[in-house]
Amino acid sequence: MDTQQILRAIAALRAPAMPGEYDLHQMVAGALRAAGISCEHEYRLAPRRRIDFFAGGVGVEIKKGRPNARELLRQVERYLECEQINEIIVVTQKDTPLPARVAGKPVTTVSLNRLWGVALP
Repeated sequence: MDTQQILRAIAALRAPAMPGEYDLHQMVAGALRAAGISCEHEYRLAPRRRIDFFAGGVGVEIKKGRPNARELLRQVERYLECEQINEIIVVTQKDTPLPARVAGKPVTTVSLNRLWGVALP
């Protein structure tokens, strides 16, 4: 899967300031479909490891608000331990820095608030 194509689809999103996490899932699913990207929602990587979206080796994990960076990193590490995942895109409402690589695999973060070009509450 072309990661840049997924990133372009997500970058087109303009989420409202206070959506629910399920709303974010629907928005991302719609953006991926509109871009012609085939993916599976709630994809089971292993027992107790279910990523929000999976598209040909690329995982997409969505978090509402600003998640705890340490907990999110642990979750990303667990996902990237699975051989089906070649890289992961983490979509959050508010910027949550993560390393560019985890377990030797690329990690890209997308902050939906930054897509607006202004700081939102």
